[in-house]
Amino acid sequence: MMTDAFQLYGTRVVEKPPVRLTAGKLTADLADGNLRTIRYDGVEVLRAISYLVRDRDWGTYSPEIANLKVEQGGDRFEVAYQALCEGPGETKLVIDVHITGAQGRLDFEAEAVTGTGFETNRCGFCILHPIVGLAGSPATVEHVDGRIVTTRFPDLIEPWQPLKDMRAITHQLLTPGVAAECRMEGDTFEMEDQRNWSDASYKTYVRPLALPWPYQIPAGQAVGQKISLIIRDTGRSGERSAAVTPGGAIRLELGTRTGTMPYIGVIVTPEEADATLSARSLLAEIAPRELLFHFDPDAGHGVEALKTFAAIVAIHRSRSTLEIALPCKSSPASEAAEIARQMQVAGLRPDAILISPSVDRQSTPPGSQWPDCPPLEEIYAAARAAFPGIRIGGGMLSYFTELNRKRVPAGEIDFVSHCTNPIVHAADDLSVMQTLEALPFITRSVRAIYGDKPYRIGPSTIPMRQNPYGSRTMDNPSGGRIPMANRDPRHNGRFAEAFALGYAIRVLDAGLECLTLSGLTGPFGLIAGPDEPTEEGGRRPLFNTVRTLSALTGTSWQECVSSSPSEVLSFVVRNADGGKLYLVNLTGEERRVDGGALTEELRLAPFATAALPLAD
Repeated sequence: MMTDAFQLYGTRVVEKPPVRLTAGKLTADLADGNLRTIRYDGVEVLRAISYLVRDRDWGTYSPEIANLKVEQGGDRFEVAYQALCEGPGETKLVIDVHITGAQGRLDFEAEAVTGTGFETNRCGFCILHPIVGLAGSPATVEHVDGRIVTTRFPDLIEPWQPLKDMRAITHQLLTPGVAAECRMEGDTFEMEDQRNWSDASYKTYVRPLALPWPYQIPAGQAVGQKISLIIRDTGRSGERSAAVTPGGAIRLELGTRTGTMPYIGVIVTPEEADATLSARSLLAEIAPRELLFHFDPDAGHGVEALKTFAAIVAIHRSRSTLEIALPCKSSPASEAAEIARQMQVAGLRPDAILISPSVDRQSTPPGSQWPDCPPLEEIYAAARAAFPGIRIGGGMLSYFTELNRKRVPAGEIDFVSHCTNPIVHAADDLSVMQTLEALPFITRSVRAIYGDKPYRIGPSTIPMRQNPYGSRTMDNPSGGRIPMANRDPRHNGRFAEAFALGYAIRVLDAGLECLTLSGLTGPFGLIAGPDEPTEEGGRRPLFNTVRTLSALTGTSWQECVSSSPSEVLSFVVRNADGGKLYLVNLTGEERRVDGGALTEELRLAPFATAALPLAD
């Protein structure tokens, strides 16, 4: 039976299926004028080749595509089209595109011309290499000056660009005897480790970030670029082994890693505090073990917000943390003391304080000057003095990227924290789910920096609560799939329910103290607003995942290895009542699962979650 699109995605608008392009063993998916999932003999070579135009806030234009022509036979394909980007002040940019594919070679050419002049932060190609199987593996780089260097794709996440001044990069496929060269012409390219933003890719892009942005493309000046993918196959590609036979069942096997399920938190902002208080019965049903209260004096938060927080704590007995964005406009000691005074007036004494300079919520890109900010040691010392007897946490109120680039002094804090967001760079369904692949790399990188320091993640939601890379998050009144949006339709659908459980599974091995995946109310919450229809009387499907995870707090988990973790993830929990297998389908299609000795074979509906008793 077909599942209604709204139930899955929170919108009835379904993404248009890509056009599969085939040239012998070479295949690629054409979507919105760009290439995705480029494979050779069934093995992923590149995650994407895209021609992107970014605005001054790093938002990505969605160009209007005209005159699209697609021709293909058994051994070749050819695509041509014209794309139009319309910017502020009636400025326009026209891009002519030509894509060809033949046995073992793909060429993607583009020429951009503006008759008005056009402002942009970036205009040109982005090439995405996958991370699974490539992280830490060898690569050969040709630089623009002709030097050829043997190097490796980063294993731990690099905070800055691992490769610069690139003309070409070559790597070995997982298939024995097959190499892929990606050649980039028309400008100087460099690579960034997109796992910083939880993207599941290494991104090679144009132009270098050391150059000024935004910049102007002059009227009448053509900007031409070309990407070529060249496959060299020594003839052993028949040795490839697929994790899952097409149409076959995904296999699950019990693994060896074990641990304890983390506390599950809920974020409460002053703007949603009254609504959270009114929904106390649903809060009790979810029973989160941690309440994370957001407090930002620069946003006008004061005693009244703290009083409402205290009222919520009074009716929901759990741990609580006050997350403070310290303005740092006067001395940290005086500002922290004033917040402590307000907390005393309000009757709020949280179990922990998470404190970070407000300015650190904004990114400092490579080549940019760090903004003025007191030393973090001074800020943490001020917090210790103002909030005696309370645990003090540090890190970033934004994303891992910022924590990786500005590493907080571990000896001064009791726990470290950061967030993630899956729609920084792309917001299509596939890209969002693929961000889950990057999470183990993020948590492993944090552990490499901070060792066994208590570690928290969140709030991490599909909608973006704050944009470190521009002046604002993007409004989304039409409910589309757009990057950096402060509202996302999928938060209302089963997509978010599956995403959240997949997220929790991917970070299990990090030994988190607390994981926060939502608010209770509002655009990041578990309860929909009056104008947002849902399946269960105002409860978003995400409600189910958060309630399930909260109930599992403190229980013992054991890994369960999936033969296709991009499609199905699972884990096992054991307690006094026995064991259960928890599963999630991360795709929009039904998946058949072979549970082996764990459970009988079953079918998982699109974005479905399941909890099954273990087989005897």
